Amino acid sequence: MGMLDWTEKGGDVLQQGGVIGPDERLPWPQTTVMGMQHVIAMFGATVLAPLLMGFDPNIAVLMSGVGTLIFFAVTGGRVPSYLGSSFAFIGVVIAATGYAGKGPNANIAVALGGIVACGAAYVAVGAIVQAVGTRWIERFMPPVVTGAVVAVIGLNLAGIPIKNMAASNFDAWMQVLTFVTVALVAVLARGMLQRLLILIGLVIASLVYALLTNGLGLGKPIDLSTVANAAWFGMPGFTAPAFSANALLLIVPVVVILVAENLGHIKAVTAMTGKNLDAYMGRAFIGDGIATMVSGSAGGTGVTTYAENIGVMAATRIYSTAVFLVAGLIAIALGFSPKFGALIQAIPLPVMGGVSIVVFGLIAVAGAKIWVDNRVDFSDNKNLLVAAITLILGTGDFTLKFGQFALGGIGTATFGAILLYALLNRKPARPAR
Repeated sequence: MGMLDWTEKGGDVLQQGGVIGPDERLPWPQTTVMGMQHVIAMFGATVLAPLLMGFDPNIAVLMSGVGTLIFFAVTGGRVPSYLGSSFAFIGVVIAATGYAGKGPNANIAVALGGIVACGAAYVAVGAIVQAVGTRWIERFMPPVVTGAVVAVIGLNLAGIPIKNMAASNFDAWMQVLTFVTVALVAVLARGMLQRLLILIGLVIASLVYALLTNGLGLGKPIDLSTVANAAWFGMPGFTAPAFSANALLLIVPVVVILVAENLGHIKAVTAMTGKNLDAYMGRAFIGDGIATMVSGSAGGTGVTTYAENIGVMAATRIYSTAVFLVAGLIAIALGFSPKFGALIQAIPLPVMGGVSIVVFGLIAVAGAKIWVDNRVDFSDNKNLLVAAITLILGTGDFTLKFGQFALGGIGTATFGAILLYALLNRKPARPAR
């Protein structure tokens, strides 16, 4: 298969419950609708991540589209994946910039420098994998390490929605209403509605918030004047990166998480499609790394392959890479709409806080799921201590200073987990006979 010559399959394949492989596609009208569904699936998280870091959501959506097309090109259109805003960067960006949780981030430039450098490190890892394979990664980062590091990302962020995103008792109750709504959608809804649990929960909670504040005067009302005044089309506000050693030391280690995520995602797609994609692992890392560098250079978040979109593929059994080409183009079009950006900015802070509690919790649980799926043996003291120490270092935000450099909780947890595992995994020498 060349980059763009998919084998077309008719709609009857769907009727019979058949599978559309990565090198196949439906007729273009159905492919376009599927692309829109993937944009909706990535949307909640891709927009949420920049808002939690004080980045421009329009640029994040634009760069998710650009990044997806870069990934598509680098992998030769053979790996079905959507690249959206990575949550792995949230904790380190907040630590590097001192962001308080509301409005634009005044120190965004140093965070962007760190994101660009992290992307470059990711490209380097991809080049090594392309040359020698993935076994060395699996040795340094076994499931006990990757699970602990992923869990820490969620736990380290726990204080943000609880301390910074509920200014009053009313706001705290709105957070409760929001996360309960999301949970109810996740459990009671079916099909596509269930897949859009974050988006639908956010919309319902925002409507209830509007009723209680704009209608009954209980809290700070929603102001939609900026949405009304915003243009339908316009250029987003690009920001150039600045490079600071402190921010680099905090943000570059995120490459460990991106590698672990992408590795897991490609193995998941391989399992679902029955087509072994390991040969494209190095190219996938390089594509994701270049996309992250391009995004950070323009003012966007770091990007990663998206579990939400893998979930959509699992539900629809359509793995066509043509769908992701269309999804990338749709996201780029949305990125050039200031009205769309203004609508996102109008979401009430406590509602964002309630959604954040769910998302950060899901990240923490995703780490535990890595342990469960890989049957990590916690009766082995090595695994037990690596996980225990990593979780507390990250959650408690344990910081180590090296002169002017400060390595915060996620950084100490990530490096600590890798180094501690390497130290404890040394097999004792056999006694001499």
